[in-house]
Amino acid sequence: MAINDALSSLGGTSSTSSSSSVSGSDSEQRFLKLLVTQLNNQDPLNPMQNAELTSQLAQMSTVSGIEKLNSTLSGLVSQTGSNQVLQAASLIGYNVLSPGNQIATTAPKDGEEPATVPFAVQLPGTAGDVQVKIVDAAGRTVRTLELGSLAEGVNAVTWDGKADDGSAVPAGNYSFSVVATNDGTAVEATALTFAQVAAVKQGTNGVTLELANGRSISLDDVRMYL
Repeated sequence: MAINDALSSLGGTSSTSSSSSVSGSDSEQRFLKLLVTQLNNQDPLNPMQNAELTSQLAQMSTVSGIEKLNSTLSGLVSQTGSNQVLQAASLIGYNVLSPGNQIATTAPKDGEEPATVPFAVQLPGTAGDVQVKIVDAAGRTVRTLELGSLAEGVNAVTWDGKADDGSAVPAGNYSFSVVATNDGTAVEATALTFAQVAAVKQGTNGVTLELANGRSISLDDVRMYL
């Protein structure tokens, strides 16, 4: 019947963007006017059946429900974004553990041992043999750490700031690589480092944390904080 075509048109209007000139309330009013007109002008010998009337009312209810659902979802998305910003802002000033392989040492005071440098290795499964190589800015290996067997998950590791010969390395920036195997089969390892959160930014891709070392990470990258 003609009202079904009109209803389809109203459904399309209800699901469009805010640029549409017809609101959900206007659509409902137009539908009701069309329904009343149809009832007033129906064939007395072939009146609309109750099932057909119920079906058309249900269609209008569905269109209205979808519009309200879209509005509710938009509000939830906006609220979730705001909550993420607040959650991320609470991390400013904290050190977070996230994927990365850059570490740094500071010069020890006279008579003191070098400061311990913490980092971590994340494994998708148990590895029977894990080795970490620390290299300086020139690419020279200064220390090799034989960590042995490590379990699945995040494993804390520390470097005492010394070279393989036991001497303290110069203060500065270093990087490290991880090689993990299990019964001769390579195990994919993720290098993790600590860095302080300096700022929080809301962008098109969501919330990002700006770290003091110049890197940017997402909230999903954070493994822990302290």
